[in-house]
Amino acid sequence: MLKKYFKLFWIFFRVGAFTFGGGYAMVPIIQKEIVEKENLIETKEFLDIIAVSQSLPGPIAVNATIFTGFKLYGILGAIFGLIGTVLPSLLVIIVLAIFYNQIKDIKAIQLFFQGVRPAIVALIFMSAIKLGKAIDKSSFNYLMMGLAFIAIIAIKIHPILVVLACATCGLLYSRREREKDGGVS
Repeated sequence: MLKKYFKLFWIFFRVGAFTFGGGYAMVPIIQKEIVEKENLIETKEFLDIIAVSQSLPGPIAVNATIFTGFKLYGILGAIFGLIGTVLPSLLVIIVLAIFYNQIKDIKAIQLFFQGVRPAIVALIFMSAIKLGKAIDKSSFNYLMMGLAFIAIIAIKIHPILVVLACATCGLLYSRREREKDGGVS
């Protein structure tokens, strides 16, 4: 019975232990492990989890872990996934806090972090491409992606506001489509 919880813990522990760069850098690793390697959920379900996780307060990777764990195994799944995700970071932070003054000026440490940054950007970019493939290829979705990109990059509207606006547009669009098809709103 506990085997599935420990397996989930171990998956998220590995993700947390070997991902640098925060939540967005963890998303493609979580996707690789949960969707592609273990086949625990479908790509579209994962995309929905990421959308909800992004919309809520808190780190996206932690939110995604909690949602994934809950979807798979309920409350205990959420707890085991969460502990697996945050435990490696917690341990590293404690060690760094203890030894920070001794290691902060070591050139190798500084070069390590300079080298990791471009890899993080590549991971996030690859995740966007993979998740983008799961989106329905409709003109509405392309319009929303384009407008969201312009709003965030060119107009500099806060991403949370853009997510809320896109969610509202999606709800209104879905309602209109159902009414047009004679469905119940």
